Amino acid sequence: MLRVSSSLHVVPPSPLGLSFLKFTSQINPTSRKISSFTRLALLNSRTLLSNSRNIQFPSFKRVLTMMGRQSCSRVITASYSAGSGPGGSTGGGREILVQHLLVKEDDQKLLLELQKRTREGEDLSDLAVEYSICPSKEDGGMLGWVRKGQMVPEFEEAAFSAPLNKVVGCKTKFGWHLLQVLSERDESVLEHIQPNEFHVKLQDPSFLEEAQLIDVREPEEVAQASLPGFQVLPLRQFGNWGPEITTKLDPQKDTYVLCHHGVRSLQVAKWLQTQGFRKIFNVAGGIHEYAVKVDPSIPTY
Repeated sequence: MLRVSSSLHVVPPSPLGLSFLKFTSQINPTSRKISSFTRLALLNSRTLLSNSRNIQFPSFKRVLTMMGRQSCSRVITASYSAGSGPGGSTGGGREILVQHLLVKEDDQKLLLELQKRTREGEDLSDLAVEYSICPSKEDGGMLGWVRKGQMVPEFEEAAFSAPLNKVVGCKTKFGWHLLQVLSERDESVLEHIQPNEFHVKLQDPSFLEEAQLIDVREPEEVAQASLPGFQVLPLRQFGNWGPEITTKLDPQKDTYVLCHHGVRSLQVAKWLQTQGFRKIFNVAGGIHEYAVKVDPSIPTY
């Protein structure tokens, strides 16, 4: 069941039953940048290997050509929401890294040929580029990191029971699939943290040493109001810092993300999940709610 805030809605499902989150709120002018960021980060960025820093980012030109196209190539769905309300969380299970190809239901001759070629050692991703009818062929059939509840049942059952690196087949209402699980990892966790709870943590000197804090607002916003200990990574400059995120930050550390009202930070928090960050906290309500509820000395804007 999809659980998102009122500022998000769901684009109709694509093949494999995958739904996409799209930002529609008009809270402030900066929020208009979210839609493009969401498509860039959630639909197109991918971690290639578990615990790896080998991350690929598409060019902005490529992203623009893909915008508006429903695709099963990105598995970003309901489970990337941060729960049904404040304090909600997702995580605690197992994620697998999957690639696949899809052929028509009545094209069994091609299916048998492709199965034979994979048994002979041909790479599934190369075959996906040439033969798959799923838009994920553009990425060599890569679906990215997925968890249970994101895919149609037949595909999910086959994927989560498949041995690592073995090509297996399954049939869904979309046709015949050949899929391969490349890696697995513990599922990452994304939670909301309330301003008063976050304030208590900030009073502990060891907190700033053990955690990493990100402010994704623009420099002119940070100049008006800020909190100590935050590294500023403006959303508008995502193209500069995004590809280097696992060298700038440690995915194994608790990561806290802040913005003005908690919307942009939630988008970045979801993206950090796709990059292998183990535990991410979105500061609910952003710095505005922190100023209103915790520290009135911080200017509001």
